[in-house]
Amino acid sequence: MNYTRLKQDLYREYEKKFPRSREINTRACRSMVDGGSHAIRLLKPFPPRITKAGGAFIYDEDGHGILDFWQGHHANILGHNPDLVTGVLADAFLHGSGLQTGFTDALQAETAELLAGRTGAEKVRFTTSGALATMYAVLLARAYTGRTLVMKIGGGWHGAQPWGLKGVEYHHDGDLFQHVDSAGLSPLTKEEVLVIPFNDTDSLKRTMEKYGDDIACFIMEPFIGAGGFFPVSGEFIGQARSLTEKYGTVLILDEVISGFRFCAGSVSKLYGVQPDLATLGKIVGGGMPLSAVAGRSEIMKLAGSEGNHRVKFSGGTYSAHPASLLAAGTMIRYLIDHEDEIYPAIGTLGEDLRRRVERCLAEEGLYACCTGYGNDAVQLSSLAMLFFPHEEGRIITLPWEARDPAVCDTELGNEILQISMLLEGVHVFHGLGSLSTAHTEDHLDTLEQALRLFARRVLSYR
Repeated sequence: MNYTRLKQDLYREYEKKFPRSREINTRACRSMVDGGSHAIRLLKPFPPRITKAGGAFIYDEDGHGILDFWQGHHANILGHNPDLVTGVLADAFLHGSGLQTGFTDALQAETAELLAGRTGAEKVRFTTSGALATMYAVLLARAYTGRTLVMKIGGGWHGAQPWGLKGVEYHHDGDLFQHVDSAGLSPLTKEEVLVIPFNDTDSLKRTMEKYGDDIACFIMEPFIGAGGFFPVSGEFIGQARSLTEKYGTVLILDEVISGFRFCAGSVSKLYGVQPDLATLGKIVGGGMPLSAVAGRSEIMKLAGSEGNHRVKFSGGTYSAHPASLLAAGTMIRYLIDHEDEIYPAIGTLGEDLRRRVERCLAEEGLYACCTGYGNDAVQLSSLAMLFFPHEEGRIITLPWEARDPAVCDTELGNEILQISMLLEGVHVFHGLGSLSTAHTEDHLDTLEQALRLFARRVLSYR
């Protein structure tokens, strides 16, 4: 379907509803690239400019309260600005701590102990973003093994770092995820990064048999994020562990999204798999910029004096920032103490959300399917993406299916859905997003009503 007329009408209505945000966007574009500093936040024709946020809602410059299912890139498992965290930060700032000092403190040791205890890691080192954590993990693996090849999953996102920028975007030329996705990288990137299909055990075995002695690490998400919110199969992750051990390859589990999302710890323990290294971020930072690499001492020591600092994972000015560690420790302890109530509650709500979304759109005459469902290991999930397959009854299970416009109506499921929902006072990302403890059944009612209006709007143009 040609959506030109629908998009033109949506844009006009949107610009009328968000005039102040439009003014600020025009100003921002004069001094900033595209008017912001994170590409996926800069939706067309312009993003709503936010003034505050609390619980399940964000509030913008035009005075709207918007029900939010994006929740800080899926980081805010307790909702926006929970009193639990903002209270301890406010108290710290009031009493002379919280900003950077350039020294170490007890918070680092306390938070590292919490993470090690919940992930099975022997050593932990902090940094400030998921992209840096995965980059450092790959550096450690390459130094430890003396090898250069990095293996990853097609469609998996490991941040904007050199070994994460191949095999992210889907290409329609038959090579699927075999392209380098950014200019400015080394010409060797294409050869040094091997990309295999998600949940394809046979491909994993063939690749390891062919290149295993040269592969430094296999980095993968046990619950793939931007690639479509799919849990890895028990068979695949089990084979990944046994084959990496066989060939001396470092297994890195990227748990920037999945860590503390499904339980108060790493999702890998739900599979009974212990990685050599894990990367953590988002939820563990409690809303502040914090990430970590956690893993085996013999690998991690390469970043320290015992390993002669062979890997320059020496940190940056804001690594292990006091306020970030205070927020992290507060968040992690709370999730541990309330694990038995938090995860069943948001997981059950997630199941209800996915079923209700699929049902209400079907009732309106628009076929759609959700991803984010769990499996035998991850039984309850609070994540969801929404797709519009061209073939009614088709279920999306692989990253390439989610990205292929021949399989899904990708234009409808992204830009058109997002702007339509904002006009109804709801913010979604990748079709839906993530739930927090601040979300309720009433909020699902609001979401459902907005989706029904979206479906009616779309079908009126057909």
